[in-house]
Amino acid sequence: MKAYELLFFVAPTINDETRAGVMKRIETTIVSAEGQIDNVDNWGKRKLAYEINGLTDGDYTLIDFHADPQSIAELDRVLRITDAVERHMIVQRTDRD
Repeated sequence: MKAYELLFFVAPTINDETRAGVMKRIETTIVSAEGQIDNVDNWGKRKLAYEINGLTDGDYTLIDFHADPQSIAELDRVLRITDAVERHMIVQRTDRD
């Protein structure tokens, strides 16, 4: 398994129930592919560099995890079809393998 980090943001106006649902869906996707979540860091509300989908702020979350490289495509697909997630980025961390 390789080390990855996922950074995503949702609209700051989203309710806590929807945000928890997004986190649960991400966790389920990682764990179902035999991955393991190492750390979840909620960065909170941050100002965006430019307007995205009418938003000037975003509520960011950083997740460190280990997973097989084949499962990253499925996680990316899940994040793309999740309406609450505005943008996301998955990066392999070679310094944490």
